[in-house]
Order: sequence, then structure tokens, then C-alpha cells
Amino acid sequence: QVQLVESGGGLVQTGGSLRLSCAASIHTFRRYAMGWFRQAPGKEREFVAAISWSGSSTYYADSVKGRFTISRDNAKGTVYLQMNSLKPEDTAVYYCAASTSGSYYSGVISVYDYWGQGTQVTVSS
Repeated sequence: QVQLVESGGGLVQTGGSLRLSCAASIHTFRRYAMGWFRQAPGKEREFVAAISWSGSSTYYADSVKGRFTISRDNAKGTVYLQMNSLKPEDTAVYYCAASTSGSYYSGVISVYDYWGQGTQVTVSS
């Protein structure tokens, strides 16, 4: 059974940084594209970033481009989200997800097969 466990969330001031991690218990981790999504209170879950199986391709939502960086370590079965220059509007529960779909870069929720439980990120103004 596939499990994804996020960590690294917390409370940070505007302009600060956080690094989220997602540890995957997937034997064939390198066969999965990975994504990060977030959901703020009262809002729909939205795409944040995605990374290809090898890590050679990355994609970002316009709202985080230039501030967030997604990366992965296939040897450790872990995907990361480095978040810099955080803003109050980045406050949300952040989820990692795994996909075997070739359309993982689209950010469409339905192409992701497995999801973590989420980690809370709160940015104070």
C-alpha cells in the first residue's frame, strides 16, 4: 500500500521560508511523478508544483513561480517543496500526491493516484 507522509509545515512570518518534505513508501518511487497541492479554508484544492519521474522537468502555478522550488531524491523516496518569500495568501494545508499519468504536469487533481494527509502552513502578516 502506498503511503505519503508530509512534514515541515508550521508558522512563519511574511517573507520567511519553509521546506516541506514528503516521504513515500513506494517501492517504485522513481516511476511516479509527484506534485504538491494546497487548500486554504473555504477554497478548492489547487495545484502548486509538479516534478517528473526523473526530476528533470518541473512545473509551477503562476502564483508561486520564482518563489517555490520542487525537487526529489529518488534514492530516499522523498519529494521536497522549498518555499521562499512566503505571503499570507500562501496559508493553506499542503498535500503531496503521486501520479503515474503522463498528464501529471496539468495539475488536474484526478490524474493523481495517491495523496498524503497534508501539513499546515501558516504565514502571518
